[in-house]
Amino acid sequence: MNFKKTLLALALALPLSAVAQSEEQLIDRYIKLAGSKQNATSLVEGLREGSQVKLTKGSSTETFTPPTGKMGYGNVDNALALAEASLRDKGITNPTPAQLEASVMEILKLRAAGQGWGQIAQAKGFKLGEVKRPERVARAERPNRPERPERPEKPHKPR
Repeated sequence: MNFKKTLLALALALPLSAVAQSEEQLIDRYIKLAGSKQNATSLVEGLREGSQVKLTKGSSTETFTPPTGKMGYGNVDNALALAEASLRDKGITNPTPAQLEASVMEILKLRAAGQGWGQIAQAKGFKLGEVKRPERVARAERPNRPERPERPEKPHKPR
């Protein structure tokens, strides 16, 4: 009986640890975009819970509430990846809180209107797979195979 309880406790604990890991991974992934860990945490948690997001940089602070309501981690990742790609497409690599809010809200409004992630990406001129691919994979080029050395001709053997 104790074995069953232990097994059940382990089974219930696994999804919770996986969820926490996903949140941390998203926060770590979007720190550069958000400008700080605090902003990245606010973005991920705000989108996930459908609650107010607060972005701060110096004396500038922007707050907004996502129009999408609660979102799963995959949806949070899609929204932030598309917002980041949209900013990069405009030449913005270090956005202000206002620029980041505008980009994220633009994506979220399309999502709240019922568009799928692929449709949103296409409307922005992207492919979702390319946006979500890690930079190191997107930039990596396939190395050229070295050329095979020419084989010397075999000497002709008289019979």
